[in-house]
Amino acid sequence: MTKARRLEGQVVASAMREEIKPAVAAFAAAHGRRPGLGIVLVGDDPASHVYVKHKLKAAEEWGFYADCARMPASASLDDVLAAVDRLNHSPIHDGILVQAPLPKALGKDATQRVFDAIAVEKDVDGFAAENVGLLSQNRATLVACTPAGVIEMLVREGVTIAGARAVVLGRSDIVGKPMALLLLHRDATVTVCHSRTKDLAAICREADILVAAIGRPGFVTPEFVKPGATVVDVGINQVTDAQVAASLYPAGHTRLVNFASRGTMLVGDVHPRVEDVAGAMTPVPGGVGPLTITMLMKNTLLAAQNRSAKPVATIPGQ
Repeated sequence: MTKARRLEGQVVASAMREEIKPAVAAFAAAHGRRPGLGIVLVGDDPASHVYVKHKLKAAEEWGFYADCARMPASASLDDVLAAVDRLNHSPIHDGILVQAPLPKALGKDATQRVFDAIAVEKDVDGFAAENVGLLSQNRATLVACTPAGVIEMLVREGVTIAGARAVVLGRSDIVGKPMALLLLHRDATVTVCHSRTKDLAAICREADILVAAIGRPGFVTPEFVKPGATVVDVGINQVTDAQVAASLYPAGHTRLVNFASRGTMLVGDVHPRVEDVAGAMTPVPGGVGPLTITMLMKNTLLAAQNRSAKPVATIPGQ
């Protein structure tokens, strides 16, 4: 049986890095400073610390300036908002990223309040209301990184979007909604599904392009997929339950062997058996993830270029 073609995000990300690095160097030469990214990290969430580490590493490798304001879990919402305000007024930071999730103790509306406080021109995550509104009109410069990365992958991998039936499984502000808009702007016919959608598997089976972003390990089984469809798995789920792991892979599989020794593994929203049905499919890990960081870097460069007419300061020690 023919397996689905793997859409390797790392390959696309590496190609984009080589395309963008000269523009980063040119900006630095022209303005006496590197494009700058400021990250705010609150609390002790292990995954968040790993993600921030990867973002800081990528920034350094690409030629950006980046730093991180690390705040304890005991920080107040006012403390976080003050950190964002400092970055808003910083001449050396072109982009601001507040790593989610924020500690629950900050309140249920804390994340939205913090995102709303970020200056629109520095909103490299693309979550500000104004940038979302511009996206709805197909006029956005700064677009949510993960959906933008998915589009880059589809285009560079030769997947036809115009005229395709696309189904987005998930309606979050971070992935589902902007993903649907980006596909629509590329002339796909788009359906957005969610927890209240009836006949979910049947609707997903209509898709030429199926994007899964619901945060449920292995939820999308072969019954959800039209033969030959392109399946994009945005899910990143940490599995620690041996029963769940065994439901995803056959006995003796390499990933189960690794799970037995580590007690954990990362899996997507799409069941591995979908590779027997799909025409093309992103792996987890190594699919969409690398492109999220890539688009963050691209957005930071765009933000720097858009701000370049304003006075700039030289980074101390640079």
